[in-house]
Amino acid sequence: MSQYDFDLLTIGGGSGGVRASRWAAGLGARVAICEESRYGGTCVLRGCIPKKLMLVGSEFPAHLKYFSSYGWSVDSPDLNWSAQKEARDKELSRLEGIYENLLSKKGVKVLKGHGKITSPHTVEVDGKKYTARFILIAVGGQPSLLDIPGAEWAITSDDVFEMTEKPDSVLVMGSGYIGVEFASIFNGFGTKVSLIFRKDKVLRGFDQDVRSFLQEEMIKNGVDVIPNNTIEKIVKKGEQFEVSLSGGEVKTVDKVLFATGRKPKIKGLGLESLGVKTNAQGEIEVNDYFETSVKDIYALGDCANTPYQLTPVATAEGMALAEHLFSGSTRKVDYQFIPTAVFSQPPVAVVGLTEEQAVEKGHTVSVYTSRFRPLKYTVTSIDKKTFMKIIVDKKTDKVLGVHMAGDDAPEIMQGIAVALKVGATKSDFDKTIGIHPTSAEEFVTMR
Repeated sequence: MSQYDFDLLTIGGGSGGVRASRWAAGLGARVAICEESRYGGTCVLRGCIPKKLMLVGSEFPAHLKYFSSYGWSVDSPDLNWSAQKEARDKELSRLEGIYENLLSKKGVKVLKGHGKITSPHTVEVDGKKYTARFILIAVGGQPSLLDIPGAEWAITSDDVFEMTEKPDSVLVMGSGYIGVEFASIFNGFGTKVSLIFRKDKVLRGFDQDVRSFLQEEMIKNGVDVIPNNTIEKIVKKGEQFEVSLSGGEVKTVDKVLFATGRKPKIKGLGLESLGVKTNAQGEIEVNDYFETSVKDIYALGDCANTPYQLTPVATAEGMALAEHLFSGSTRKVDYQFIPTAVFSQPPVAVVGLTEEQAVEKGHTVSVYTSRFRPLKYTVTSIDKKTFMKIIVDKKTDKVLGVHMAGDDAPEIMQGIAVALKVGATKSDFDKTIGIHPTSAEEFVTMR
């Protein structure tokens, strides 16, 4: 009989932790998993899923603008905020149940409570101790806040999903994924939105042309974009808030949303006393096989210093770790050509290198771009565009990166990612026959 209660004990019931636990159990390991809140993690409960559902709901008013051009007569719609929240919450509860059922069917012992590591092989869950040969930390992240006067009056992305009514005005601080997505969502719902950020363009780290295009489109959609600024203080004025910006402007709004990044949710895990190393950002340092500085303790997903904080990446990491621990696999997660999407309005999707990154890596590049009006808008008065970009290595003809901002970009980019993963060249794109009439065909007709 093993000297441990379990072969693997996972702390954190999000995508990475659940996948690692299920996969390990499928390989014959005795597994337990603990979660202090609800199973499903950030993606299912506080991120990807509820945010995408809100985005879909916010897009309907924009669709109505061109209905008449296609012969439809539609009465002015009314938004029932409570109804859309109720439908969203119902779906999240359904998904939470699926997560727990998947674990139970695999024989994983599901624990509810806060997990704290008290030794390299012991986890205490609400006062009860369990031993394990391996411990996995997959606790994810949480919103980070600005350290300014009045910060306590601001809300975060987590709070948005609990709002019981639509605000008339919102000031969003931050222009990363979360900032531009919620600015787009609230704007779509008819809220007056101001988007404040420190740099000159939204989406720092993305391709410069994509950043410029998205910013132009958001302004065109009615978002009040205020670059090169930050919030200095927030003062409550009755039911509203007076927000002082570094540029001297003062905004009065119903809500202030901090979208200033996320940080690992590692407080209270007992890592310091064990000597588990973290970096300056608070991320747990791991090697290629996700082992921390303490033997037999592992970490993955948003709480670790891995390259991407994306749900599919965390699940891939969980599978790779389970196979490494319980089937002897030496396979490492391949982080090259991982596609990603920003569900803004319009949406952005990318895979591979930006033009700037390609040049920095020493590539001599050819750049192909296209900016056009999608077919469905050509019979309307709506000025809505799509932007596409392909970066190619001149010497090898290999496609290094593909970028798109416009309708259906995330759906289109998934297929493009497969092409780049197998080493597609620009010639391969050119020889591919397009589907007409679609926006996607533009990727195989750019010369």
